[in-house]
Amino acid sequence: MSGRVSLDLLHSFLAVHRAGTLTHAAEVLGLSQPTVTAQLRTLETQLGQALFVRGARGVTPTPAADDLARRLDGPLDALAGVAGSLGSTPDHTLHLGGPAELMTARVLPALKTTIAAGISVRVRLGLADGLLADLAEGRLDVVVSAVRLRRAGVYAEPLYDEEFTLVGAPGTGKEQPLLSYAEDMPIIRRWWRHVLGAPPPRRAALVVPDLRALRAAALAGIGVTVLPRYLIAGDLRAGTLVELHPTDDPPINTLYLATRVAVLHAPHVAATRTALLAAARSW
Repeated sequence: MSGRVSLDLLHSFLAVHRAGTLTHAAEVLGLSQPTVTAQLRTLETQLGQALFVRGARGVTPTPAADDLARRLDGPLDALAGVAGSLGSTPDHTLHLGGPAELMTARVLPALKTTIAAGISVRVRLGLADGLLADLAEGRLDVVVSAVRLRRAGVYAEPLYDEEFTLVGAPGTGKEQPLLSYAEDMPIIRRWWRHVLGAPPPRRAALVVPDLRALRAAALAGIGVTVLPRYLIAGDLRAGTLVELHPTDDPPINTLYLATRVAVLHAPHVAATRTALLAAARSW
């Protein structure tokens, strides 16, 4: 390495690593693509090693790039937050949206440090399509979503991979009544096809569009259902619910943290993103 490395170069590098394309990274940074490309080349020259392999559909990070990103992730966002807060008023309100079940079980508990730092949070619960529309139109700052929104002005990054499993009260089996989130049984159908290689054998006996309600019904012994592991981890440990068909290859659903580019580096948003990304590693 020759000389000191500019924080601007590292900032651009991390944006490219997260975005996966120079075009998307340039939008996030508010720079032109040639500028970002030039910054990457300068950084690679200073480090003496390639960081990305360019391809038709974007860039692929090298092992050196992955290592550098791990070292920068968190500290660089925190530094941006401190820099952005200098000379500004610390009274900020974060507008956050996401699915009720994950927000209740995991996201809201992870906001303890955010609230303690004096950041006010206003939460909107709902489905991905409506929340992402509000995000794109500026009514929300950050959204947790199973749908990755690919559009200018929105930066999306993986947050958490939720695993699904078939569960019921002790003594129940797969032949018990099915408890579903929706009439067409999307979660159950996906699990059955992924794990058993066949469609579900029957219609749902109970349909309720709330995973927490399905958990309660399963705990009551009404039937069996497919739920994300984060929602029932305590029940499985306590033995009040049991896995009916354990598998090493469960269906996985990636959840994304989508942020408006206009507020990406605002102190209250950067602090919250850092807190959620850190917390999600232990979910």
